[in-house]
Amino acid sequence: MGFNGLVLSGLNHQARFAGRSATDFESRVEGQLAERTRIARELHDTLLQGFFSVSLQLQTAVNYLPADSLAKPRFADLVQLMNRVLEEGRRTVQGLRAPHDEELSSLGHALAAVPNDLGLPSSIRFRVLLEGRQRELKESARDEAYYIGREAVFNAFRHSQATDIETHIEYRANGLRLSVRDNGCGIDPQHLQWGRSGHFGLQGMRERAERIGARLRISSRVALGTEVELWVPGQLAFA
Repeated sequence: MGFNGLVLSGLNHQARFAGRSATDFESRVEGQLAERTRIARELHDTLLQGFFSVSLQLQTAVNYLPADSLAKPRFADLVQLMNRVLEEGRRTVQGLRAPHDEELSSLGHALAAVPNDLGLPSSIRFRVLLEGRQRELKESARDEAYYIGREAVFNAFRHSQATDIETHIEYRANGLRLSVRDNGCGIDPQHLQWGRSGHFGLQGMRERAERIGARLRISSRVALGTEVELWVPGQLAFA
């Protein structure tokens, strides 16, 4: 075999290796998504349902207390606390489990529904803009893009003190770009780099992007707002 044959053989070997690597990578991602779905299902079927049952029984007990009972206000406060814990639990499970395929068939529609799904205030102006011809996304890229966008939207509503939040989805020829931008107070540079103590939102977004081989950029200036930008190359984004 001559020199050209050796070169072609080497190139073919590299192509096969690259193909196997991409397949292995996607298999790992799908396995991680399946495991998160399993954990979410277990949490829902055990802890959340158990807490909900306790909450109902506690509410029934409060209703039986005399109106002039000194203990009634205290138990009523406990019922409200239990309901808040349940709501936080539901949000946690939503963050672990992917919505049904039909709910995510349009990434734009799914992200547009986030404020309503999470009960976020309607006083803040929120809009989703789509650019380019919508293309079918790989399941792993679709799910992670949704959760990164969802977390960014939630953080903007909850922490930024913004009056205007915009989500922009671009279907480009060479990839998918998703950005969430607000006109709020910005993020402290130290928190932007390391995250706030006890909060895992920024780090979680970075880890989700890394899982699918995407690039995440978070830029912010105090009093000028924040932008979260996700870029997924076409070979990883599109089915």
